[in-house]
Amino acid sequence: MFKFEDFSAIQRAVTVAGFGPALLVGCTVHGDPSLAAYMPASYGISFPFPWGDSAKAAAVQAWRPTAPAPTGLEQAIRGITGNFDGLVGVAITSVEDGWIVTSNDAARPMPQQSVSKLWVTMTVLDAVDQGRIRLDQPITITRADFTLFHQPVAALVKGDVGYTATVGEIVRRAMQMSDNTCNDKLLRLVGGPDAIRSFLARKGITGVRFGPGEKLLQAGTAGLEWKPEYSMGNSFAIARSRLSPAVRLNAYESYVKDPPDGAAAAGISVALARLKRGELLSPASTAWLIATMDGAKTGRARVHGAVPPGWTYGHKTGTGQDLGPRTAGFNDVGILTAPDGKSYALAVMIGDTRRPPQARQALMQQVAQAIVANHVSGPRVQDNADPAWKAFTGRTGK
Repeated sequence: MFKFEDFSAIQRAVTVAGFGPALLVGCTVHGDPSLAAYMPASYGISFPFPWGDSAKAAAVQAWRPTAPAPTGLEQAIRGITGNFDGLVGVAITSVEDGWIVTSNDAARPMPQQSVSKLWVTMTVLDAVDQGRIRLDQPITITRADFTLFHQPVAALVKGDVGYTATVGEIVRRAMQMSDNTCNDKLLRLVGGPDAIRSFLARKGITGVRFGPGEKLLQAGTAGLEWKPEYSMGNSFAIARSRLSPAVRLNAYESYVKDPPDGAAAAGISVALARLKRGELLSPASTAWLIATMDGAKTGRARVHGAVPPGWTYGHKTGTGQDLGPRTAGFNDVGILTAPDGKSYALAVMIGDTRRPPQARQALMQQVAQAIVANHVSGPRVQDNADPAWKAFTGRTGK
């Protein structure tokens, strides 16, 4: 069984960066039962997910390295995550040089929560690339579209008329404001959860699950069966507060153990690197998405809190439900770019912790500080690669 504990020893001998056919195709520390075996019926999922060892989800295809990972960064990430009281996975992929640095739990599926909005947006933009959707086409949100928790668009929905905007504007609200209702509207626009899973499979994005949508996911995490009235006012919070502590705890533990929206930090990091390299979407859609991520309003005290002047960070955050002092899912994933243009795709996924928000934010900022401290300016390693590498990637490195 491949474990990311073994990863540091082999990453200097192979490239596991997810670029083209030489990629990390999935890693796990879990067993092989179907997803439904772990999840309450309220999640509405019954398909098997091949995450375990016997399903061979932990496979690595090797290619000659483009560069060794910085030793100082490896040591820093081990120290940052090793001293943290909670379940945390960190992965950093160099977009230009191809190395990847991971923490011990970077292969473990962590609750994505709103990080999953990234995959919905990519699927929308893929449909735009195919001519099936236009970013300037109108779309209307009504009260029937309401979800729960963070949905600022609800204030713009007036009576039976609803709120009409372009698809592009709704995407920006989902990505930059993390609006759940906007995201679920886009999810239905592209064909539901199966359309997202199809996109992930077609693009070779591995180590990433997509759940059943906001309503079913959050209801199941709380131990509830979804009801439409939960989308109005405080109905969901009231219903959740009436559950017995045992029901809440069981639902929470089941979710953390094997989240239906779980994703490995390593898988997300590699996917973001491939996005930046233009391997997932058209050039226009790639530029549009990265610019949208650059304008994110959420999580300013997470990774962004340690981004120095001259650097840029486009990202997506995710935050799960609390149970007492515990939080299931406290995340920040994005692309950190240095003044010289070199970029790092990073994913910091906190799956379960009792540490207060300030401690979680501090961990994320320490990851950013470690990247900056170990950044080396200069030409891309691929510029000096041999012809076999250039032929393999189809790139010149320039």
